[in-house]
Amino acid sequence: MIPTDPADRDALAAEYVLGTLDAAAAREVTQAMDADADLRGLVAAWEARLAPLSALAAPEAPPPGLWDRIEAALDGTRPVAAAPARRSAFWRNWALGASAVAAGLAAFLLLRPVPEPRLMTVLLTQGDQPAWLVEAEGGALRLASLNPQPVPDDRVMQLWALPQGATAPTSLGLIPAQQGSLTVTPSTIRPEPGMLMEITLEPPGGSPTGRPTGPILFIGRLAPARGT
Repeated sequence: MIPTDPADRDALAAEYVLGTLDAAAAREVTQAMDADADLRGLVAAWEARLAPLSALAAPEAPPPGLWDRIEAALDGTRPVAAAPARRSAFWRNWALGASAVAAGLAAFLLLRPVPEPRLMTVLLTQGDQPAWLVEAEGGALRLASLNPQPVPDDRVMQLWALPQGATAPTSLGLIPAQQGSLTVTPSTIRPEPGMLMEITLEPPGGSPTGRPTGPILFIGRLAPARGT
């Protein structure tokens, strides 16, 4: 039965492409793909991912007499000559080694950490006007101003993050005046879906309490970017 869990379906598609499924399971996947566009897409993605590996395998000519022995076995009219013991041992060991490599490759691909999704949000003003674009990828946050607004000379803008479940926001630093873009790499928290981002207006040097003290100028919540 084709699983419904996304992770299980992806693992099944990987095994199908690697050829590690038994014949019955492989036939079931082949038949299911006729009506399951999502499964077809998963299989196609794994085929594209593994295609470059074929370039790593050097062409190997079959051993002498192999085709004659195959033909004889199929029509039953010609005796099949026994292969020398040394050659048989070589191919048996080669097959075992190839199986081990395939199993190791499958384990590596299936256990490899899934890349973190790219997150983003647009910080809005109290009037729901877009002000800052925030992108998070690889643990770093990139901010780009969409609608620059003046800041009083005796105040600074401070960036905060509030992960889901947290009871208080964490300061990510000050935003330099007149700067249209900024990149910060938080050391105590990691960007995650649902994290609330906000910019407040604070005294010079930032909040003296470690918590927002001024009004919230811009606010938004991180979410996976479309297409990731």
